[in-house]
Formats: sequence, structure tokens, C-alpha cells
Amino acid sequence: MTADACTTGGVADAAPLVAQTIAIALPYTYAALGGAVTERSGMIDLALEAKLLFGAFAAAAIAYATGSTWAGIAGGALAGMMVAALQAGCALGLGADQVIVGVALNLLAFGGTRFLLQIIFHEGANSPPTPELSGVLGNPLAWGALVAAIAVPLAVARSRWGLRLRAAGDRPDALVAVGVAPNRARVHAALVGGALAGAGGAQLSLSVGGFSADMSSGRGYIALAMIILSGWRPAIATVACLGIALAHVANVKLQLAGIGGAATREAIQTLGPLLPYIATLVVLVAYGKARPPPRALGK
Repeated sequence: MTADACTTGGVADAAPLVAQTIAIALPYTYAALGGAVTERSGMIDLALEAKLLFGAFAAAAIAYATGSTWAGIAGGALAGMMVAALQAGCALGLGADQVIVGVALNLLAFGGTRFLLQIIFHEGANSPPTPELSGVLGNPLAWGALVAAIAVPLAVARSRWGLRLRAAGDRPDALVAVGVAPNRARVHAALVGGALAGAGGAQLSLSVGGFSADMSSGRGYIALAMIILSGWRPAIATVACLGIALAHVANVKLQLAGIGGAATREAIQTLGPLLPYIATLVVLVAYGKARPPPRALGK
């Protein structure tokens, strides 16, 4: 076999792996970008799981009703913004504890999406089939994630909006001194972050052609862990999410490979799905305190 043939074969083998990794990374990436924006403004974002779930449900329901994946994506982003608005209203407007608000919204999403499934579709666990996003190159959310992974860090670091956002998280007194209310900057950041996380939810449901109860499966919490790991830097959080996606792909490959005897295969089937979570825990323990959080986070 010639060197050119080997190279061509290697690229052909790698292409599906790359596509699978990107597809798995998309919900994490959108949630991490959205959460990083919200937390850099000083508001704790434990509600990423709720934004993913409500975004996934809204995307599936609207895509089913309209027959359009584009409408579904817009619906998912809008649902994420609505959750963020409720979160900001409770945490900033009413002064509720931000951690409790996030946990409460996550619990509301777990129960609320099941309730909506029953009310709208008369199903307890799954929605009817919806229009489906195909592949990676033809998936607008994949290209949107690429744009967001570049635009969000630049906007946070270079724009006037990003300057106010960072000041709200690090030095809210400086904003007050120039006549800008820190909570106003935080609300704007929360809405942008909610839209991004809701778009990640749309990827969850539209990539498989329907909504399933609890389909976020802890992705919001892993995205939050990647935000902490990255030191609240959106670009690095994106790279960290790719690492989690690789752990998912490794789990699938290990289970399909049939390595070793029956005991080894059983161990892989049992522990393999935990690989992304184990990787998250190990990395957080090793590097989670490398960079301090925004000084006004949660205050």
C-alpha cells in the first residue's frame, strides 16, 4: 500500500471520529459559553441544566409544530433566555440566594418538561419525532458554535459591553461610580448566556429528532465545571468541552471494541458511561483552583 493511500485511509477513518466529537461537544460548548458570560458578570449560574432542558423541549415542540429546525433553534434560544430572565428576577430583583435559585430552576426543569410532555403530547417520556439536524457540516448550530467560540471571548475582552460585564463581576463599585447599575449589566449578560445555553439544548433534541425526559443528563453541571476549570475564560472553556466530548467518544469506542474477557467487558460497560464525569472530577481536583473567580460572584 502506498503512503498516499495510507494517508487517505487515515483521514477517512478520522473524519467520522472528529464529526462525532464535535456533535457531542456542542451542547457542552454552548452551555459553557453561556455560563461563562453569566458568571463573569457576577451571577452564579447553577441553572445551566434547566436552560438546556427547557431549550431542548422548546426546540423539539416548535420544530414539531412548524416543521422547521430553524424555528426550533430560535425557540430553544428563547426558552433559555426566559429561564435566565426568571433566574435574574429571583436572584437580582428579589435578592434570593443564587445557588438556591439555580437548584430550584433545575428541579423545575426536570419536573416541568415531563409535565409539558404530558400536557402537549400526552406522553410521559418522549416527544413525537421532529425534524432533525443532519451531520456537522450541514448543522447550523455547529457553525454557530464556531462563531460563538470566537465572538464571545472577543466581546467579553474587547467590547464596551464586555468591559461593563467584567466590571460587574470584579468591581461593581466602578460601574456605580460612572452611573451604570451593576445589576443591569448582569441581566444583559444573563439573557445572552441563557440564549446560548438554550441553543445547546436545541442541539440535544434536534440532533436526535425529538425530546426525551431528562436528556440533559448532567451536561449543565459538567459545563459549569469546565467554566471553573477554565478560570471563567470562555475560549478555554470551549477547549475543555472538546476534552469532555473526547471522553464520551472514548467510552463508545471502548464498549464497541470488545476488549478482554467477559469481566473486562462488563467493567467497561459499567464504568464507561462514568468516564466523562470521572475526567471532570479529576481535572477539577487537579486544576480547579488555578484561577480565582470574579470577585463579586454571587454577591
